[in-house]
Amino acid sequence: MPDLRNAKGEPTGALYGVISMLRRLQQDYKADYAACVFDAKGTTFRDDLYPLYKGHRPSMPEELAAQIEPIHRAVAALGWPVLTVSGVEADDIIGTLAHRATREDVRTIISTGDKDLAQLVNEHVELVNTMTNERQDMAGVMAKFGVSPAQIVDFLMLTGDAVDNIPGVPKVGPKTAAKWLAEYQTVDALAANAHAIKGVIGDNLRAAVPNFALTRQLLTVKIDCEIPSLAHGLADLAPKAPDRDALLKLYEDYGFRNWLRELTGDKERIPEQDSRQAAQAPPAPAETRYETVLDWDDFERWLADIEAAGLVALDTETTSLDPMLARLVGISLSVTPGVACYIPVGHRGPDQVLQLPKQQVLDRLRPWLQNPAAAKLLHNAKYDAHVFMNEGIGLAGITEDTMLQSYVLESHKRVNLQELGQRWLGRTGTTFEDLCGKGAKQICFDEVDVDKASYYACEDADFTLQLHQVLRPKVALDPGLESIYQLEIKASRVLTAMERNGVGIDAHVLAMQSHELGQQLLSLEKKAYELAGQPFNLNSPKQLGEILFQRMHLPVIRKTASGAPSTDEDVLSKLARDYPLPELLLEYRGLAKLKSTYTDKLPKMINPATGRVHTRYSQAAVVTGRLASSDPNLQNIPVRSPEGRRVRAAFVATKGKIVSADYSQIELRVMAHVSDDENLRSAFAQGEDIHRATASEVFGVALADVSAEQRRAAKAINFGLIYGMGEFGLASSLGITRDAAKAYINRYFARYPGVAIYMEQTRRMAHELGYVETVFGRRLWLPEIRGAKGPRLAAAERAAINAPMQGTAADLIKLAMVASQEWIEAEGLETLMVMQVHDELVFDVPTAEVETVMQHLPDLMCKVATLRVPLVAEVGVGANWEQAH
Repeated sequence: MPDLRNAKGEPTGALYGVISMLRRLQQDYKADYAACVFDAKGTTFRDDLYPLYKGHRPSMPEELAAQIEPIHRAVAALGWPVLTVSGVEADDIIGTLAHRATREDVRTIISTGDKDLAQLVNEHVELVNTMTNERQDMAGVMAKFGVSPAQIVDFLMLTGDAVDNIPGVPKVGPKTAAKWLAEYQTVDALAANAHAIKGVIGDNLRAAVPNFALTRQLLTVKIDCEIPSLAHGLADLAPKAPDRDALLKLYEDYGFRNWLRELTGDKERIPEQDSRQAAQAPPAPAETRYETVLDWDDFERWLADIEAAGLVALDTETTSLDPMLARLVGISLSVTPGVACYIPVGHRGPDQVLQLPKQQVLDRLRPWLQNPAAAKLLHNAKYDAHVFMNEGIGLAGITEDTMLQSYVLESHKRVNLQELGQRWLGRTGTTFEDLCGKGAKQICFDEVDVDKASYYACEDADFTLQLHQVLRPKVALDPGLESIYQLEIKASRVLTAMERNGVGIDAHVLAMQSHELGQQLLSLEKKAYELAGQPFNLNSPKQLGEILFQRMHLPVIRKTASGAPSTDEDVLSKLARDYPLPELLLEYRGLAKLKSTYTDKLPKMINPATGRVHTRYSQAAVVTGRLASSDPNLQNIPVRSPEGRRVRAAFVATKGKIVSADYSQIELRVMAHVSDDENLRSAFAQGEDIHRATASEVFGVALADVSAEQRRAAKAINFGLIYGMGEFGLASSLGITRDAAKAYINRYFARYPGVAIYMEQTRRMAHELGYVETVFGRRLWLPEIRGAKGPRLAAAERAAINAPMQGTAADLIKLAMVASQEWIEAEGLETLMVMQVHDELVFDVPTAEVETVMQHLPDLMCKVATLRVPLVAEVGVGANWEQAH
């Protein structure tokens, strides 16, 4: 179920899925009769027969339960009769309806993904799975299961049904079951010949025979249910006309834009919740005038306009999404809402119009593009700055960025131009896919006809200008948001330089590491075979599940949606406490990921033109303000394992030395600041080991007497509380009882009461406002804090506590980046800032500048802000990142 939500934060994924399925069925099948069948509340006859029936199924998730009532309303509004019958399951009602229809010579289509219903298939009944487009007639059932529909119940009696917790014959899978039924036709005949089945599997079969009568009853779909609502038989299932008013309200309430537009015929209609924002937008320009510039007279006219304008919206169209590879195809400009131009310079193809020469256009625009006093507005300016650099132009004067405006206002929402146009302007523009297509048939933008490309490009520049008119005043209204926006504008320029700089990579070092990791993986694989007692595919969840839970009989911690025992990392971590094979498997997975993601992949990502790796930093992707790194992701290089740390040794200096500067325990210091707890502030002010100081407070011992175990527990508490960890999480982390964990937490809050007060105040603020704030005014939205319940609500409250710490740390490192880059430029240094990873800045420093950088950098980073506790930045130096860190 996709995690979709409306503007109120209410879950809508299941509702969307059901409506989509029913709409598709109505389009594909013009049925004379139709029904949507649901399970009734309460137990069924199967629960009476077998109390463990469906015993492994977890309770319905809160977000799904919240959608049941609107799903029922939606089904009825679409014109579908809704059926439920107490004491039986939906499958039994479906079976009864299919049986009645067959008797009346009516063809039946059952939309389901449930394999149990394959037993209903006959000449008149067919299954269709609208999610996968799979259809099963009698031949289809045989092809999928290897048995006929009449044998499905017998088939399931042998294999069992893990989803419903119905036991089968141990060790018997689909292939064995199909093989037996091909030979004996029925389970009864098989049971009569069970003595002929040799080995352990024969023993298992004979042991299971006494259960067959029960499992047959559990697995057989009833075809004779009483359905009180069908007084007139199938005639009562004639579809009704959709209830337009009910659908309109549903689509409005749950934010289904496309269906709302389809229902109303208004192509620009958006749900009321979203339109409240759009309603604040200025009215759309009465007239749209988009122009394609193909001659020098028009070009000079537009050049005069942008040179005279106070602010110009600027956008580029290019050949690639990779900013280091993208080449210019065209430039769009707008100075007045509704009016824009497109200057094509790189479209190709035999049918393309004559364009102005790219180099001459750039030469004429260069003074304006490079003029810092010529104010420019862009959407994701960092990308466009790279594009112009690829053409030999340093873009200056970037004063506004609508992507960053949107991000500062609503960090929890998407920031692409199309989405913002719908959300704030109430207008939908042309999409890239509209022009270039999708998938394998997608063409490059330089192949698009100039006329079509021009409208799209002009629209982008125009939308950017109009969005700026809506968003910029909202940012300016709040001093905190304005301050954060200005920081983001400056950080964008620094990130452009840092991406451009790239970082040196030693491919030979990585090749050696890859070879060594390969040898380690082979060794671990061999040990895994020994522990399991047989070879198996360590990367196959199915085979792994069979080894762990069937052969070795380890406890099943959790099951997947399909009913199979889960073998994910969390499950293996829990099992690894008591069993050696899961521990080995975790090590294997970690090394395999390290090899495939970094040691194998990084050398292939070296830019042939620069000889360096250039990551991309997403500035508006994380709610807390942190940067996200991709291609490659530098934030996720493991540092807890020796092998992970060794990867950093391949990040090398090309100018002299690598210098790394890292804020020390930054989030704990932020906690001390925001909570204003006297004891916590005192510990930092005196330069104490904060974990030892916490242990001294919590366990009531002198600093000198704190044991290693007590310090470890205090560290878990310090960091755990930052992330909103409760007694259960702490108990799990330390391997202690919940009562002991609760006692630790109570002692912590008794010694640091300011922290407890801060946490409670933060929860209350989050519930009241829907967001929390960093020390510097960044607004961190928590969309689930109001609409969610149960585990989702608990997670949202934990996020509320953690977000100000993480967000403030993100603000500090951005302030440090800006200050460091400005200092480097002011001093005329050749030092390059090459990476930002969490709370760390990494520099490639000429040997002659190392001493200067190491002397000034810590002081620079610690003076970007004044907190109630001192900031500390630790600096290191080495030939590579590992040595410097």
